[in-house]
Amino acid sequence: MTVQLGTTTIPELVARAAADHGEREAVVDGEQRLTFADLAARVKQAGRAMIAWGVAPGDRVAIWAPNSAEWIVTALGAVSVGAILVPLNTRLKAAEVGHILEKSRTKLVAVSGEFLGVDYVGQLASIRDGLPDLEVMTAFTDGGLPPVVSRRQFRAPGMKVPAALFDEAAAALTPESPGDLFFTSGTTGTPKGVQTTHGQTTRAFHQWSEIVGLRAGDRYLIANPFSHTFGYKAGIVACLTRGATMVPLASFDAEALFATIEREQITVFPAAPAVYQMLLAHPDLAKHDPSSLRAAATGAAVIPVELIERMRDTLGLSTVITAYGLTEATGVVTMSRDGDDPEVVARTSGRAIDGVEVRTAEDTGEILVRGYNVMHGYFEDEAATAETIDADGWLHTGDVGELDAAGNLRITDRIKDMFICGGFNAYPAEIEQVLLTFPGVQEAAVVGVPDARLGEVGKAFVIAVPGQRIEPDALIAHAEERLANYKVPRHVEVVEAFPRSSLGKVLKRELR
Repeated sequence: MTVQLGTTTIPELVARAAADHGEREAVVDGEQRLTFADLAARVKQAGRAMIAWGVAPGDRVAIWAPNSAEWIVTALGAVSVGAILVPLNTRLKAAEVGHILEKSRTKLVAVSGEFLGVDYVGQLASIRDGLPDLEVMTAFTDGGLPPVVSRRQFRAPGMKVPAALFDEAAAALTPESPGDLFFTSGTTGTPKGVQTTHGQTTRAFHQWSEIVGLRAGDRYLIANPFSHTFGYKAGIVACLTRGATMVPLASFDAEALFATIEREQITVFPAAPAVYQMLLAHPDLAKHDPSSLRAAATGAAVIPVELIERMRDTLGLSTVITAYGLTEATGVVTMSRDGDDPEVVARTSGRAIDGVEVRTAEDTGEILVRGYNVMHGYFEDEAATAETIDADGWLHTGDVGELDAAGNLRITDRIKDMFICGGFNAYPAEIEQVLLTFPGVQEAAVVGVPDARLGEVGKAFVIAVPGQRIEPDALIAHAEERLANYKVPRHVEVVEAFPRSSLGKVLKRELR
């Protein structure tokens, strides 16, 4: 079999980066600074610990923590010994995480300590009894709360595992080995695990890195969460591919971004359009020096041409790339190219990457994707996989778009009702089910509405049970207790009736 350019395994990437860029900084996390040689050694240590705790090839290992050096080391250690990584968004509630851990039959989960007021160790311990497949729980802190073992307790047994066992496990992997299981509501509405391989990820983000112009010595600010393909694959994997320094941020605001860009002389900063808009609108913009920035990549929303021009003129970015991707397509499908006209960059998501075909369905305009990047399927869900990938191998994305004569893709709508809030996919059906558990709500319909900061936010239209009164603030508070914050509606409108089709279906386009 001919190996495609860029196709390899994650542990091979780690080893190659250490060989080629050994003493260059690989990770900067606060006071912690790791060279590529240090990173490879730490990854081997983490992998040996995984083996010591019984993790075998094919076992699922989850991480529920914000961006950090520890996240990077733990994830790379797990996948290097054949485990399948299950990243978990820190915004998820314990019940949501429990569902994913149960569905994936995760064997080991690692969590942060307290983050933004949430006790992740305590949250994990609270759902332990409902997870019969979960054998090991460990924290990124040296203090433990049984049954969650501390970082020190987790690492200690690995010292007795011969390094050769790690090397053998890493060498046994091939580009076809499964590498990660990202959970997404996908194109059919309910949480499902998307299965992709080492080779799909390394090949796709070899291309991504080339198009963005990422190069050895770049200093790459990763504000996108590692629990998302944009953070893990376009962040960690891309930096390993090119020898760029990873600078992860656990959480951010404009001041934190400016401070990090200046202190670390950041050269590459991919983010959602709303993040750049936040920086450009900041009242103290003129007091900061973002002149080290060279390249950016963005997407996930309609982008004003003026934003692209201001990113170049005000922030000094010489390269601005827009892209379209989805988890089911390994995170990337199309990209604009350096040198494209600002109109093309802003109005389209660029052209298909090599090895990938994109077309639109004649009847609906739905965007269809076929190529090496299409997932191997939803984890243990043949029916949902068959609904999403047709017999000819075309992935049905649920998005609607148009292709111009040059092959540039313009996203025009969504077949499904999903909206994107701050870069995260939010699915109305899930939100509506929670709203319906609030006393007095008879029916609920959620749509995405424009928001200057987050791109889109949820707006809920609700019909009250006759004779009952619904207080919008109380309903929002009810949702906040049960949903990740990007899913919580920001607006509630109580109405007497919904617009409906002749079949009684709610016409959400009219609500919008």
